[in-house]
Amino acid sequence: MADGRKRWSGIERQLRATHGPMLAGVDEVGRGPLAGPVVACAVIMPADKRAIAGVDDSKRVAEPDRVRLARKIRDQAIAIGVGAASVREIDTYNIYHASSRAIRRAVSRLPQRPDHVVIDGNPIRTLGIVHTAVVHGDARCYAIACASIIAKVLRDGLMRRLARRYPAYGWERNCGYATSEHIAVLDSIGSTPHHRTSFRNKQFELLFDEEVTSSVLVTDFVDDGTAAAIQA
Repeated sequence: MADGRKRWSGIERQLRATHGPMLAGVDEVGRGPLAGPVVACAVIMPADKRAIAGVDDSKRVAEPDRVRLARKIRDQAIAIGVGAASVREIDTYNIYHASSRAIRRAVSRLPQRPDHVVIDGNPIRTLGIVHTAVVHGDARCYAIACASIIAKVLRDGLMRRLARRYPAYGWERNCGYATSEHIAVLDSIGSTPHHRTSFRNKQFELLFDEEVTSSVLVTDFVDDGTAAAIQA
């Protein structure tokens, strides 16, 4: 983890002591982009092994290191499950509920049942799974950081593959996020089936508000079959 730390966090040690050793760390990526799915990963890492050096919140790890670490995590993990929620689901249910769906799918696809689940962020009341939520968990809990890295590498790879079909949008660079390049192409040639209509409409609202108040910042695919494709 950060600063060369290699041991499990106190949070995880306490959760394992309370619930059992099979602790699943869960995280999702892709809540904020204008295009592409939200992808979640659930990972059970062996409790009797030291943490893999360098594992941290995926946003704080350089891409080549993420790819390298993802291989190590896959090699060492007891179980990995991946789930996704499509652009259609995001536009239909909103990103909060779509993310919850992706997380449920990831946990349900673990080949081994976890004793407990620990997720990044705040509790998700619609998750339907007993869990512990840790704010900034991807930077504080090793298992969540492992899930974050796997999910990020999978989603980035998916967006790069989609970029071959839709090269104008620069998805191989921006992964669907609202960069100036991405927005300029949207304004010029319009959207694709992989763009989130609800996010684009919200972006227009935010841009309008920005013109009025000068105080708003604009920030952070396919059906769930995507999960099977990216998990393969």
